[in-house]
Amino acid sequence: MTDKRETRAWVDIDLDALAHNYHAIRDWTRHNGDGPVKVLGMVKANAYGHGAPVIGKKLQELGAEMLAVACLDEAVQLRQAGVTIPILCLGQTPVELAGDLLEYDVTQTVGDLELGRALSAAAAAAGKELAIHIKLDTGMGRLGFTWREGSQAATVEEIKALCALPSLRAEGMFTHFAAADEDVDYTELQGRRFQEARAVLAQADIHLKNYHCASSAAVLNYPWTHMNLIRPGIAMYGHYPDPASEIRGEPRLVPVMTLRARVTSVRTMPVGTKLGYGCTATLAKESRVAVLSIGYADGLPRSLSNKLQVKLHGTPCPILGRICMDMCMADVTALPQVRVGDVAVIYDKDLNRIAELAGTITDELVCRVSGRVPRVYWENGARIV
Repeated sequence: MTDKRETRAWVDIDLDALAHNYHAIRDWTRHNGDGPVKVLGMVKANAYGHGAPVIGKKLQELGAEMLAVACLDEAVQLRQAGVTIPILCLGQTPVELAGDLLEYDVTQTVGDLELGRALSAAAAAAGKELAIHIKLDTGMGRLGFTWREGSQAATVEEIKALCALPSLRAEGMFTHFAAADEDVDYTELQGRRFQEARAVLAQADIHLKNYHCASSAAVLNYPWTHMNLIRPGIAMYGHYPDPASEIRGEPRLVPVMTLRARVTSVRTMPVGTKLGYGCTATLAKESRVAVLSIGYADGLPRSLSNKLQVKLHGTPCPILGRICMDMCMADVTALPQVRVGDVAVIYDKDLNRIAELAGTITDELVCRVSGRVPRVYWENGARIV
């Protein structure tokens, strides 16, 4: 009997693949950094589209020491799902929600002294202590205390003042690389700035438990960035963040997500038939055309129109015409066995190539799979959720 979730479009989530990637990354980094390297699993954006509650609990079970989210709501969702390990909120949280940070035991990123003072006052008023990680801006130009040539002295004084505030417990410091997947020189410049900040702050007697700057590209390509905590994201979900690591193929990663859709119609159409909105495809010969129950409202980029090849019975089939909101069409002329109800693989393994066709990155493709697409979880060859 067909699972009701599999009647239209859905994603299969392979938790065995997640476990494989987690252990592969852990083994890859085990002997680098400042002693034993801990894992801060990135589960923001609904665990990159994979479903944060299930993924977060699985990573906790696998031994991840910490998880990271983008906003407070994501952290609360994890706590309500039963996650008990530390959770770092990477984004800004309004001070009026400091009570929720304390109630749900969420570690907050702080990148400026004004926010630190406000959180300190809120925590003191509640009679509690709030854990924080200090964010350094070493070249991303986004959030954090600025660490550039000429600004270091002022930044040191600000961070010293932050660490002296009551009711705050500074447990870590981190930065974010702007181009670890493409620019070696700039990544090394940011790394030098971060290490310089560590050293200068240590001279000021500021020693923290965690130091981290390695997201997936740095984890795979720059061992010196591992320090004592890494932040794997897209690599943990089975995709290489840059061409160099994909060509190298180490560590071996296995895609966790497979996006599928049902065939809802198959028709033979004459030569010259125009297909889809804008009539962007015209049949050069009599063809069998299948309608697939997936569109851009499900997260399939419209930019893949007339470019993507889906798989039916293991055979690539080109998308014909523009991808619609809820459907798209594929040429199945070479597959006379295709019938209504068959399942097409929209994408799974070759996501970097598909992302290039779409003019984006793998992270966006998995993150944009919409909420109306059910997640079906598999472990040890069986559905579990």
